[in-house]
Amino acid sequence: MGLRTPPVVVAHWLTRGHCTLIRNNWHLLPYEQLLELIGWPAKKLEFALLEEDFLWIKLGKLKPQAEPLRFTPLTPDQVRQTAALRRVARTHFPAGRTARHTEPPFAFYDAFCKPVMRRPPAQRGGPFDLRLIFSYSAVYGDSLLHPELDPYPDGLLARMAEMGVNAVWLPGHLYLMTPWKPDPALSKGWQTRLKNLDLLAKRVARHGMGLYLYLNEPRAIPTSSKTFDVHPEWKGIDYPDLGVRGLCTSNPAVLDLVRDATAGLFRAAPDLAGVFTINMSEWPTHCASRGRKADCPHCANRPTEELIADVVRATADGAHSVKPDARVIVWTWSWHPDWQHQAIDLLPTTVDLMSTSEKGLASRTAGVEVTVGDYSISRVGPSQWSLDMWEHARRRGMRVVAKVMFNSSWELSAVPYLPVVDLVEEHLTKLRKAGATGLMLSWTNGSYPGGNLDLIDKSAADVAVERYGAKAAPQVRKAWSAFSRAFREYPFSVGVVYNAPHNCGPMNLLYATPTGYASTMVQGLPYDNLKGWRNVYPEDVFEDQFRKLSVGWKRGLALLEKAARLVPKAKRANYTELDRMARAAYCHFRSAYLQIVFVRTRDGKLPEKARNAKLVRVLNEEIELAKTLHGLVLQDSRIGFEAANHYSYTANDLKEKVLNCESLREVFGKR
Repeated sequence: MGLRTPPVVVAHWLTRGHCTLIRNNWHLLPYEQLLELIGWPAKKLEFALLEEDFLWIKLGKLKPQAEPLRFTPLTPDQVRQTAALRRVARTHFPAGRTARHTEPPFAFYDAFCKPVMRRPPAQRGGPFDLRLIFSYSAVYGDSLLHPELDPYPDGLLARMAEMGVNAVWLPGHLYLMTPWKPDPALSKGWQTRLKNLDLLAKRVARHGMGLYLYLNEPRAIPTSSKTFDVHPEWKGIDYPDLGVRGLCTSNPAVLDLVRDATAGLFRAAPDLAGVFTINMSEWPTHCASRGRKADCPHCANRPTEELIADVVRATADGAHSVKPDARVIVWTWSWHPDWQHQAIDLLPTTVDLMSTSEKGLASRTAGVEVTVGDYSISRVGPSQWSLDMWEHARRRGMRVVAKVMFNSSWELSAVPYLPVVDLVEEHLTKLRKAGATGLMLSWTNGSYPGGNLDLIDKSAADVAVERYGAKAAPQVRKAWSAFSRAFREYPFSVGVVYNAPHNCGPMNLLYATPTGYASTMVQGLPYDNLKGWRNVYPEDVFEDQFRKLSVGWKRGLALLEKAARLVPKAKRANYTELDRMARAAYCHFRSAYLQIVFVRTRDGKLPEKARNAKLVRVLNEEIELAKTLHGLVLQDSRIGFEAANHYSYTANDLKEKVLNCESLREVFGKR
C-alpha cells in the first residue's frame, strides 16, 4: 500500500497523543489490544476515560465490539486489492513514502522545550489585571504525577509572558493531592503531586506569572472506593453510568475535607497564585451539581445556592487561611436564573466572580433563535446576563472576571487561532466598557500563545502593520473583515459546536449507508449523524449556513492572497502562518458543509441518477480538501492539535479519507 517500512513514529504519540491513538483505534481493536497498543495497564486507561476531560463521553460511552487482529498471509485477491489501493494512493499522493513532514507532529512542543533567555515579563497597560490561560501543549490528565509530561515548558511560559499573559492554570483533583485517609489507595502519589505543584508554581513565578488550579469539588469518587464503607454518612448522589458517587456537603466533615485539602495546596506550594472553581455541572460534585438534589435526603430541601456557597466558602477559607492574598475565582458556569443572584449574595466578598461573557446572548440565525451558553467567538459578548451578574458582584465589593474565547473555540478548535480579528476587537471594546477587571482567555482550546491575543493591548491596525508591514496591512485587514463577516454565519448552538463534524473536518469518513451511530462531543466521533449535528437547526438551514460560512471564508482567502506580494521579506513567516491557518479553517468549514450535503443527498429522495451525480461531485471536492489539509499538516504541526483531545487527525487519516471517497465514487459512479 506504499506504507513506510519501518514506520517513522514520533515518540510523543504515546505520551502526548494517546487520545488520538485511542480514538482512531476505538472501532478497530478490542480493549485488550488497545491496551497493548498504547502500552498501558487497564487501570490507567480506566482513569483516563473517566478523568481526562470526558474522554469516555467523547467516545460515545460505548466500546464497539471488535475482533482481535491476527496476522494472516494475504490471499491472491487481497494482494490485488492492496495493489489497487496503492495505485489510488500514488495517484493522489505521488510522493508516496518519500513525503515527509516539514514539521513532524508535536514539533511545536519541542520548540517550546528549547532553552530560552528569560526576559522581564511584558508590562501591559489596560484594565485587565488578570490574563489567565491554559497550556497549549499540556496533557490534560494527571500531569503533576508525571513531571516528564511538563505542561508548561520554559519556552511556552516565555512566549506567554511576551504576550502579556500573567497567569496559567491546570486541572486539579483534591482527592489526588491530599492524603485520603478512608481509602489511601485513592490518593496514591499525592506527595509527588504536591512536590511537583510546588516546583511548577515556582517556575511559573520566575516568568512573572501565577499558577492557578481549576477545582471542581468535592469531586465524585469511584463507587468502589472504601471511603463509603468507612464513612457511609458521606454518601452523596450515585452515578452508575460513570461509576462514581458524590460526597454530600450537608455533612460538615465533607466541607472540612475541602477546606483542609485546599489549605494543604497552598501550604505545599507557597507560590500557587490561586484557584478557580466550577460548582455546577461538569463532573458530579455536591448533590445539586447535576440537578438531582431531590435524591438526597439531606440536601433535598436546601437551596441550591446555599450548597454552592458552602463549597465556595470552604475553598476560600482553606486558601486564605494559608495565603490571604490567594485569588479564588468562582465561575458561574451553569448557574440558573432562579437563584444566581441569591448565590452571589451568599458568597464571601473575598472571592472574584467570573461569568462567561457571551452566556445568555440571544442569537437569531436564518429565523432560528438560540441562547448562547459558552464557547462562542462568532457571537460577540458580553451579554446582558453577564453584565447584570458583574454589576451585582461589584455592588458587593467583588472583582469580576470575563471568561472569553479569543483564539479558537469549539466552533473550530483544530487550528491555533481563527483570524476573525474584527469580532475579537469588538468583544474587547465592549469588555473594557463593561468594567471587567480580569480575563480568562481560554478553556483547553483557544490557548495558543499568539494569534488574536495581541489585540488585548493593541489595535487591529497596529497588529496588522507590526506583523505584515505597512503596505500589506490594509489588505490583510480586508481579509480579516471578510473572515469575521463569514464567521457570523456560523449556525451556533452548544449542540452544534459539540457534535457537528467541523472539528474533524475532512478527516471524518463518509458512508454509503447510515451507520446508526450517534455523534459524540467536540473532537470525538461525528459519524454521519446529521440529526445530532444540526441540533435545533432545520436541515436546509443548517446546510445553508455552512455554505454561507465557507463561501464567505473563501472570499477572505482571495483577499488575503492579494496581500502576499506586499509583505516584506522580513515578515513573510508571519504571512505564511496566517495563510496556513486561514486555509486550514476553510478546509474544515467547507468539509462540514459537504458532509451535510452528502448525508442529506444520500438519505434524500432525489432520482437515483441525479442523486449519484450530486454525491460524486461532493466526493470530488472532499478529496481536494483532504489533500489540501494533508499538505498543511505536513508543514505545520499545530494544525489539527488541541490540548485536551490531542490531534483530530494524522496525515494518514487524511490519506484514508481520500481512499474512502474514491471507494464511494466507485459505488455511486457505477449506479
